[in-house]
Amino acid sequence: MGHPGRPRKIRTPAMMARLWEEYKDQCDHRSIPVAEFSAKNSEFVEYKVRKRVTYTIEGFCVYVKLARSKFYDIYAKDPLFGDIVTRMREECEVDAREKFETGTIPPQLAGLWMGKYGYSLKADAGNDQPNELLQSLLDLERRASL
Repeated sequence: MGHPGRPRKIRTPAMMARLWEEYKDQCDHRSIPVAEFSAKNSEFVEYKVRKRVTYTIEGFCVYVKLARSKFYDIYAKDPLFGDIVTRMREECEVDAREKFETGTIPPQLAGLWMGKYGYSLKADAGNDQPNELLQSLLDLERRASL
């Protein structure tokens, strides 16, 4: 399933799993530079803050320097990589959901983020009740606006 004469960047599912774990660790321990004005010293003070960023397949591709289209054309379609690719997608979804539920990601972005995983902000046809995830996100948004 590879390109003739051109070796794959990620040769085995085990290699992809290792790179995925490295990427998640990098996401969980990101240092973000922050600059604030210090009235005491009358100057801007710079420091770094530890932040967690959300896991994405796109972010993984950037991390391993692989075009997203290549990831989907080669690895996502290869049965040999099926389990790890599925696990990566599931971990991205769970990570985003956990960050909404813990307030790490603003609930106003729920539609944008969770739409990537097939969730909708609309109730199903014939069902006037929103799903459990939607309800928890709406509750978070309501509390944030108070």
